[in-house]
Parts: sequence; C-alpha cells; structure tokens
Amino acid sequence: MTNNRQISDRNAARLVAGIVGFAAGIKPEQILSAGRGTVEVSSTRQVSMYLCHVALGLSLARVANAFARDRSTVAHSCRLIEDRRDDQTYDAWIECLEDSLRAMEPLRRSVA
Repeated sequence: MTNNRQISDRNAARLVAGIVGFAAGIKPEQILSAGRGTVEVSSTRQVSMYLCHVALGLSLARVANAFARDRSTVAHSCRLIEDRRDDQTYDAWIECLEDSLRAMEPLRRSVA
C-alpha cells in the first residue's frame, strides 16, 4: 500500500524527470523506466536523482524508492554528478536546473 509520502516522492521524481528531460532532450518516461537505457538516458536519470536529493532535499532512500532503484545506486549517481561539477559548463547547467526546482518550492507550500 502506498502512502502520501511515497506518492509525493514519485510526483517529485516525475517533476524532476520532466524538467531534466526537457533540458537534455530525453523523454521523462525513459528517465523513469525500470531499465537502464542508453548512456544518455542513464546519465540523465543520474542527474534527476541527484537533483531530487540536493534541490528537493529527499533522502537517498526516498529518491531510491521514487526511481525504483537501490539506495547505493542513488548514492553512486550523486557522487558521479558531484565529480562532474568540476567542469564549469556542466556545473552551470546543473545550477540552472537546481534553481528552477528551488523556484517551485513556494508553489508546493501554497497548496499543502
């Protein structure tokens, strides 16, 4: 049985997958799919999981549940993204995505 927190986490994953997918040219359904997919899909999923954790503040376990992955997979993804942020262009892209997600926070609070 799913509870409201699980539904909220899955909605967060869908939102992030939609935004990251739009920015990367990948369908959100591919990002959220159970399979690994192509390298592009996999790395876009890693960004989405990272942003759920960093920008939305979900724990690694909650992100794992929302993406139907293992917690260690999410932790690995977060480490990979952090390492890639040494590249200024990549860091600016991630920062833009983070800012977009954080800008939506007041909307969530206004209806909660």
